[in-house]
Amino acid sequence: MSPETPEHGQGSEGRDDDPQDLRSVLVTSVLSLEPLDEDLFRGRHYWVPTTQRLFGGQIVGQALVAAAKSVSEDVHVHSLHCYFVRAGDPKVPVLYQVERTRTGMSFSVRSVKAVQHGKPIFICQASFQQTQPSPVQHQFSMPTVPPPEELPDYDTLIGQYLSDPNLQKKYRVGLNRITAKEVPIEIKVVNPHSRNQLQKMEPRQMFWVRSRGYIGEGDMKMHCCVAAYISDYAFLGTALLPHQGQHKVSVLVSLDHSMWFHAPFRADHWMLYECESPWAGGSRGLVHGRLWRQDGVLAVTCAQEGVIRVKPQVSQSKL
Repeated sequence: MSPETPEHGQGSEGRDDDPQDLRSVLVTSVLSLEPLDEDLFRGRHYWVPTTQRLFGGQIVGQALVAAAKSVSEDVHVHSLHCYFVRAGDPKVPVLYQVERTRTGMSFSVRSVKAVQHGKPIFICQASFQQTQPSPVQHQFSMPTVPPPEELPDYDTLIGQYLSDPNLQKKYRVGLNRITAKEVPIEIKVVNPHSRNQLQKMEPRQMFWVRSRGYIGEGDMKMHCCVAAYISDYAFLGTALLPHQGQHKVSVLVSLDHSMWFHAPFRADHWMLYECESPWAGGSRGLVHGRLWRQDGVLAVTCAQEGVIRVKPQVSQSKL
């Protein structure tokens, strides 16, 4: 891993968990791989969604950890493109096989295959680049939103929903399941909607995210791996927002996931995750995302397509 420090003028003020002995579980457990041989690693699991499938963000993050171990310290990931080809089994570890596809002067490419039960469940191509200055620079402007300090955390927000005596039972059960899961990231939703607004929502959402615990300034590669984990959380659900309450979803799984890394950042500092779904159809949904540093710098861009299947509506005869 690299000694490079993200230089974005954001200190460690404002965290309750800054001491370095309080390491993020994403670093110490979730993204910690066991080396088995050269370019061969084994990863284990931490958080499993209610679907009982492996969390896609963890597979992406672990694959990027494996790829990063095969490149020199002076190169950093600038993009990755992944496909989820089989459902992951949370009961067994995942083997990550790295292929050193190309090592060039400026760019290096690594291929990673994640295997369970002798079959690939995930494939990934990651490209790394030596830092190079360029006079050609531009970016979109960051949306104007309340800072994270002014917003309730996710647990508090869910508690407010659960305190509503008129909340439907199906929502209450789902929210209780969410609170029962220990997720290693913190979330603060921008402009949270009440339950009776769900059918009116646009396919857009924004929330502040950061890893729980301390990661530190000395490892840009690890910050990218943590961002890969974070980027998949609640991402595909953006495509469901205009359809809440109209359909009962039976399948919601990722097909592919891509990321482009633009600027150094700290994944243990708040970043704004701006998500939107420009299209859904054909039992698929497409989502785009942007991770912004608090100082307005665009750090990461993401894209994902997933399968969305709903249960057929049974028409009730009035005869």
